[in-house]
Amino acid sequence: MGRTREAGCVAAGVVIGAGACYCVYRLAWGRDENEKIWDEDEESTDTSETGVETVKGAKTNVGAGSGAKLQGDSKVKPEVSLGLEDCLGVKEKAHSGSHSGGGLEAKAKALFNTLKEQASAKAGKGARVGTISGNRTLAPSLPCPGGRGGGCHPTRSGSRAGGRASGKSKGKARSKSTRAPATTWPVRRGKFNFPYKIDDILSAPDLQKVLNILERTNDPFIQEVALVTLGNNAAYSFNQNAIRELGGVPIIAKLIKTKDPIIREKTYNALNNLSVNAENQGKIKTYISQVCDDTMVCRLDSAVQMAGLRLLTNMTVTNHYQHLLSYSFPDFFALLFLGNHFTKIQTMKLIINFTENPAMTRELVSCKVPSELISLFNKEWDREILLNILTLFENINDNIKNEGLASSRKEFSRSSLFFLFKESGVCVKKIKALANHNDLVVKVKVLKVLTKL
Repeated sequence: MGRTREAGCVAAGVVIGAGACYCVYRLAWGRDENEKIWDEDEESTDTSETGVETVKGAKTNVGAGSGAKLQGDSKVKPEVSLGLEDCLGVKEKAHSGSHSGGGLEAKAKALFNTLKEQASAKAGKGARVGTISGNRTLAPSLPCPGGRGGGCHPTRSGSRAGGRASGKSKGKARSKSTRAPATTWPVRRGKFNFPYKIDDILSAPDLQKVLNILERTNDPFIQEVALVTLGNNAAYSFNQNAIRELGGVPIIAKLIKTKDPIIREKTYNALNNLSVNAENQGKIKTYISQVCDDTMVCRLDSAVQMAGLRLLTNMTVTNHYQHLLSYSFPDFFALLFLGNHFTKIQTMKLIINFTENPAMTRELVSCKVPSELISLFNKEWDREILLNILTLFENINDNIKNEGLASSRKEFSRSSLFFLFKESGVCVKKIKALANHNDLVVKVKVLKVLTKL
């Protein structure tokens, strides 16, 4: 029994020694042939590469069993490793080959062929970037559109990787840009179809094309770019008339009903620029109540609310359409108290427009206002807020005198603006305390108001 075991050990040593010799041969003298094989394999896989666009700051993990990462425009370097299960599989295949016949060279070749197949499956195919699919997501902010006939093209980056049988990467990864097939990279085509830049000054035929696009599309991105383009063009008086004559006001105002806050904001901005024109105001007045309601119920201090307040302020510069908003006076004063610094200033400008119309005085002073509104007469506020609240008080006080409302004080409740500004006396005390304000402009305004009391 001992001799048989010794003979087996000798035979095993011979097999291992022959395998080691063949390994040395393949790694040393057979290097050129091996390089050729791997180069041919990599060149055959280059045609399947596709470009990848990633949103800034996003991370995308790609690969099946390779541990490859793709972040931004970084290159993909797949790492190939053979675990315990892979080694066991190799040994089983080599053992089965020894029973099927053949010499040591055939066994060694079978071993290396198995290693190469597993390495190729893991590194060459498992980490292929071109398998990514799905729709590209747009950033929250408005991307910069491209020039005529094109847009912001996606960054096309490709990467390829190969691995040797030893489990290491090939050495250097090369990046190659190729045009991606349309069927493998679905995108929102609207980004590439918009024909103008948002800051282009367009002629009437081009404005008609933009209005046609806006009327027919449901793509939020195209709607946003079209609205910004129309809003920028509406800053010029000749285009204000052109957009109205092309029937653009109802096309733009139709998007007030959308649920997308970004689209509503851009809609209000475009209508705001159009409302500078008196004839355009006659078209926009149809939607002023809807704008007012949306401005009051949307998120406090949001961009939509600020855009709506600016549009309402422009629409109430004249006295023609102020009566359409009289039902919202209590909401305006509540917003004046609850809003942040910018919302307060814009709301004050809107209310001041009403105070400059004597015909609106009775409705204005009879509305209910929060008693905390008196806190705006405080020296801790900056100059702009103090000047606006003093102007508001001055106009209301003048209108009460001119309209003779002081004699009919009994018809106003204790929670009304009339009682807060005229009867309580608290406002007068607060204004007198501002006479020692450090700002000279505020001090002059206070003295002017006090001389009219």
